[in-house]
Amino acid sequence: MPSPALSRLRLPRGRAADAALASGLFLVVGLGTLRSLIGAREEPWAVTAANWVLIAVACGALYFSSRRPVAAASVAALATAVYYVTSAYDGPLLLAVVVALFLVAAAGRLHAAVVIAALCLIGTGLGTFRGNGDVNQVALFMLTGWFVAMITLGGLRHSHLARARETEERAATQERLRIARELHDVVGHHLSLINVQSTAALRRLTKDPAAGADQATEALGAVKDASREALRELRATLGVLREAGEAAPTAPAPGLGRLGELTDAAGAAGLAVTLHRTGDTGPLPVEADLAAYRIVQESLTNVARHARATRADIHLDGDRGRLIVTVTDDGRGPAADPARTGPPGSGIAGMRERARALGGDLTAGPAPGGGFSVRATLPLARTTATEEPRR
Repeated sequence: MPSPALSRLRLPRGRAADAALASGLFLVVGLGTLRSLIGAREEPWAVTAANWVLIAVACGALYFSSRRPVAAASVAALATAVYYVTSAYDGPLLLAVVVALFLVAAAGRLHAAVVIAALCLIGTGLGTFRGNGDVNQVALFMLTGWFVAMITLGGLRHSHLARARETEERAATQERLRIARELHDVVGHHLSLINVQSTAALRRLTKDPAAGADQATEALGAVKDASREALRELRATLGVLREAGEAAPTAPAPGLGRLGELTDAAGAAGLAVTLHRTGDTGPLPVEADLAAYRIVQESLTNVARHARATRADIHLDGDRGRLIVTVTDDGRGPAADPARTGPPGSGIAGMRERARALGGDLTAGPAPGGGFSVRATLPLARTTATEEPRR
């Protein structure tokens, strides 16, 4: 098990990483070129000093590799070429070019990396064929292999990072869609109940203020409960958008265990709801549990808002690794509302998307005996013994 000190260790990033790369490379090249400072002299000290400046320039150019990879590689290649032409000591400065080519390819500038590598090989080849004893044809072939390998590895890294970014963006998009569905379900359901109850209270008070006071008080109490529940679920849904350090929501995730709250709220709105369970309906995976709850919630919302129904039936049937959720009502369809000019709702589309996200399906339409029916089939990946219980 790693120690706390090691677990807190973080590799440098950004400009700190660029500085570490340039400094580390300078240290390696400098150690490999120390013989130019000690032992018998093969060149004047002025030439040695100039060559050490070229080493510093070639390695220091990599400090700008993350921002200007092509320019940094060009400077490193040029300084390296001048160094090998003027220096009497053979050092490992070529590492700067090799690393720079990798960084150029990793930045997605594959063509630029190939051009720089080709120019370096052409210059080295011309020197070899003109009788340069330091580099023979075998060494030129090996150098070509190094350049090809570094450019290939850099290209692979760029592709890997691009796929990782695409996966992250796709996950972020899916999370935004999930949050949008959650907000639609939470806000739409409870606001529909609030609208129904407040409209009923207003109508009763308008017709007979004295006789309708008790009924209006009951309706306003239901409005209060629905608004409190809406706020609680809204806070839980938006918990994923909290800043770091904020307290996490403590409310349990919605699931079929909370269907009683939905039926009670619908009953307060004047809708008689009956729940039927057959087969094995639990325990359910968290995703299926949440999807089933939201489908029932959205279905009851549509009944209260559009169906002009007096009763609704919820059927939960667990069988052979799947859960079938059916919600039917005895409504007559939406009432004509000339004032309604907005676009149609997305409740059924959202429910269908929830079911399909789990590999299932959802159908909605007129029921055979009248009214409306929503039927969702949700495949179940059964919870294992090692899965933590949902709190």
